[in-house]
Amino acid sequence: MTNLNLGVVGNCSIAMLVDDAARIMWGGFPRLDGEPIFCALLGGTEPYRPDDPSNGGYFAVELVNQTRSESSYVLNSAVLCTRLHASDDSVVEVIDYVPRFMHHERLFRPPQIVRRIFPLNGKPRVRIRLRPRFGWGSVRPRISSGSNHVRYLSDDLTLRLTTDAPVSYIVEERSFVLDMPINLVFGLDETLQSGIEDTARMYYERTVDYWQNWVRSLSVPFDWQEESIRAAITLKLCNFEETGAIVAALTTSIPEAPGTQRNWDYRLCWPRDAYFVVHALNRLGATRTMEDYLGFITNIVSESGEGSLRPVYGITRSTDLDERDAPALAGYRGMGPVRIGNQAYEQVQNDVYGSVILAATHVFFDKRLIRTGTLQLYERLEVLGRQALQVFDKPDAGLWELRSKFAIHTFSSLMCWAGCDRLSKIATILALPARESYWRGEADRLHASISQHGWNEKLQSFVSTWHGDEVDASLLLLHELDFLSADDPRFVSTVEHVGKTLKRGDLLLRYAVEDDFGLPETAFTICTLWYVDALASLGRKKEALVLFEAILRRRNSFGLLSEDIHPTTGELWGNFPQAYSMVGLLNSAARLSRRWQEAF
Repeated sequence: MTNLNLGVVGNCSIAMLVDDAARIMWGGFPRLDGEPIFCALLGGTEPYRPDDPSNGGYFAVELVNQTRSESSYVLNSAVLCTRLHASDDSVVEVIDYVPRFMHHERLFRPPQIVRRIFPLNGKPRVRIRLRPRFGWGSVRPRISSGSNHVRYLSDDLTLRLTTDAPVSYIVEERSFVLDMPINLVFGLDETLQSGIEDTARMYYERTVDYWQNWVRSLSVPFDWQEESIRAAITLKLCNFEETGAIVAALTTSIPEAPGTQRNWDYRLCWPRDAYFVVHALNRLGATRTMEDYLGFITNIVSESGEGSLRPVYGITRSTDLDERDAPALAGYRGMGPVRIGNQAYEQVQNDVYGSVILAATHVFFDKRLIRTGTLQLYERLEVLGRQALQVFDKPDAGLWELRSKFAIHTFSSLMCWAGCDRLSKIATILALPARESYWRGEADRLHASISQHGWNEKLQSFVSTWHGDEVDASLLLLHELDFLSADDPRFVSTVEHVGKTLKRGDLLLRYAVEDDFGLPETAFTICTLWYVDALASLGRKKEALVLFEAILRRRNSFGLLSEDIHPTTGELWGNFPQAYSMVGLLNSAARLSRRWQEAF
């Protein structure tokens, strides 16, 4: 059955999802938000059948009479290794990677996937099935071949496979004995500048070396190092480095729960999500991602005019994200529709102003960054601050992007306050006492208003909407965002009430009331991790550890998490891999881990 037990390989230009049997099931081209040339993940055939032409859009390496397989990452890298075993004890190894390394003092990150296949035991027979699709699954390419390549053509795009395997066997999908290693280089219709084997080996060595050096520079917590490293690499792969954008996930339309039509396109950049990503990576020392993202939001701020921001942008800052369907794809397990674009770009989400200011705050305080904060940038941020003042007490769609219910959401107000609070702190760094005083006064005013209207005396808890009586998991961030101290009785009682209301087993729902699609069925992964952090801040570390370990057990075999987890079955649902979820894992690991000096 198609599932989310997938690994990801990528290079911050493209990313491919590979299952545990070495089948590439998803991958956009020629960038993270591009049309999927591999779309079997959303093809809809159940169960997956390689001989079914309707389940197109994949790249499989099949071992004849295969009985089992196992996959793992090459140590501290984004390179996947899959071993396939057959009933006759023959074994092959498939190495998958997307090249990424320094070349001529620049990052070399082509839209290209490399597959290296090695015979390890016996006389294995393999079959290569390369079936790209164009037009969101609707167009099968024309095929032509040469002595060492196969070309896949449509009216708009031509892709090329360069290989030292028998080309005719690949075109005919005919099995053959693998008696020596073969290499498959798939990407744009360009010839290689050197031999196939030499190129594949050199690319592999330099790509592994790049990632291992990148990991070596991270400041990971003492405990859960492997889990943290995998989360950090995965977050980096969600970064479209050309512009600095960070996508919320690498997929579209994986349902949040079975049969619900909660299917959304997450291959876009939400400033809210991106702030949490760069904040987490910056804590680890991956400052380059922060700098690149600051370039992205600086451009957004510069073209915002009077300061009005969208809640979500395309990875090149596009604001035309009209939602449409891809009718040729039946959807994940046949659960369509498959959506392209996200109508949330039209919504009012007032937290966006605080999100952008919070992200930009780092550039004024972090001395490791080459790009430092300037007075000009601060003045642009003040424009956003004035927008925050205007909208902090106005209805919006909120953090959870409700499509038909507007209210004054406490989290949105909280983020507006955070923006004003940080503007005051930045003014102190820039030696602007008048501006520091002004923004401190406004932040205090917003703080008082939120404390009055967002607090429910009867429940002894902050609530989701002003003067409301329901809670959502975002209230667990009241301390994380410095609105309340950890020992504030209001925070303590809010955490208690949120846990009592939203906890389902060892997972947390985002809210427990009906929305546009009914009652939520699955737990939003990061909400449980927010709860873990809140418990830890209250000194309830043993409880936090139990829940954190439970989340770690929910990761797939590659160490990755999706957007949602079903509380009963434990199955992963929602878009994948979800940046938010990996951020939560990093933050909780850092909070709960022993310090290095305490461990010896």
